[in-house]
Amino acid sequence: MKASRILYKDENRIKLTFAYSKTLIEKVKELPDARWSKSLNAWHTPYSKEVFAAIKNSFPNIEIEGGAVKKITETRVIDKTKTVTIEVIGRRIEVKLPKNEYDVIFLKSFQYARWNGGRFCWQIPNYKDNFEQIKNHFDGRIASIEMRKEEELPSPKIIKKAVPIDFNCLTEVKKTELEQFKSWMEHKRYSESTVTSYTESLRRFFAFCKHKESENINSDDLVRYVHEYIIPHNFSYTYQNQTISAAKLFFREIKNSGLDVETFKRPIAQRKLPNVLSKEEVKLILNALKNTKHRTMLSLIYACGLRRSELLNLLPSHVDSNRKLLLIKQSKGNKDRIVPLSEKTIEMLRDYYKIEKPKKWLFEGEKPGEKYTEQSLQKVLKNTLLKAGIKKNVTLHWLRHSYATHLLELGTDLRYIQELLGHSSSKTTEIYTHVSTKNIQQIKSPFDDL
Repeated sequence: MKASRILYKDENRIKLTFAYSKTLIEKVKELPDARWSKSLNAWHTPYSKEVFAAIKNSFPNIEIEGGAVKKITETRVIDKTKTVTIEVIGRRIEVKLPKNEYDVIFLKSFQYARWNGGRFCWQIPNYKDNFEQIKNHFDGRIASIEMRKEEELPSPKIIKKAVPIDFNCLTEVKKTELEQFKSWMEHKRYSESTVTSYTESLRRFFAFCKHKESENINSDDLVRYVHEYIIPHNFSYTYQNQTISAAKLFFREIKNSGLDVETFKRPIAQRKLPNVLSKEEVKLILNALKNTKHRTMLSLIYACGLRRSELLNLLPSHVDSNRKLLLIKQSKGNKDRIVPLSEKTIEMLRDYYKIEKPKKWLFEGEKPGEKYTEQSLQKVLKNTLLKAGIKKNVTLHWLRHSYATHLLELGTDLRYIQELLGHSSSKTTEIYTHVSTKNIQQIKSPFDDL
């Protein structure tokens, strides 16, 4: 093993170079703030006396490379093959490419450029010269360019910049209140995702109101936060609503400051239709899967209308093959429910179980007994879409929407669909009536009679 001092992302680090060894990797992981870098193809740690002493203690025979600091100016060799795809979609340009620091720096140089994790691409506004600049930069590496509706944005208007927030400026009082808020939600058995999102939303709001303690915060501060931080950052309606929900809960249950939380006004509700795949598209996706585990996971989401978390939290004991039922425990809203399993689905699960033999969870990761991760499941779907030739920005939840819509089109009563999906309100289920094509396709346009 060799250790050398480097400057990585403007930070002094110690780079550790050694041949692959599980034993060495486990020991390296025990070092303070040890990280793996794909670009360096090496592990690295902070550059400090304490960490250096820990390295020497763990690896007495380590070879220390001397000399000046090695600055990493370009951490990855640019792939010269044609791996870049460019799509011009109305008012935006989407660029998909293998991760490369040099290209990322270039894309970030465009005004309002952002990474879209859902579509796995960089998005840049379609101004007059942006497309030419991008095309010239990736010249020789472009696999395809697709144009949809040649619409160009006018020159960018001057938009009020978001107020910068120092998230390290929280007072000890606010930090204590955040911990109280988190503990209260955990005590009330709020879901882990709700606890995390509400705590983070309130932390950002507190940081924005840095010159005020919580007892002095009022509804005007929340309005300013929306106008000066949320809107300029183009955060979603859901994020704004979530922030208001977190603030209302804190000031009603924790602070008891006398503040009228009803003065915290929510944004106008959005009505979005669920995204639905046709049965043919679902079949294309499932047939493109060759791996038994991957095919079983995506098939079960569609066959039972499961949420992603519901699938990954399943245990082998939740499958009741005798009664042909699947038990879903403590789902959204801490509710249990059962969904029917067809004979075809049961046979698929039996074949999967014989091959994989899971130890604890029904679907496990590389290590036995370790739950399969949400990120890995999303990557499975992404790769499958490429194989199936489907260009829609499909997410795992589309399969659940498709399950509900296809049931409705088969004539299943809405009350049963509500139970199968685990919806508390029938209004949530009724939205599928707006995307079902069963009756809409029978409507004849008066244009046809002209």
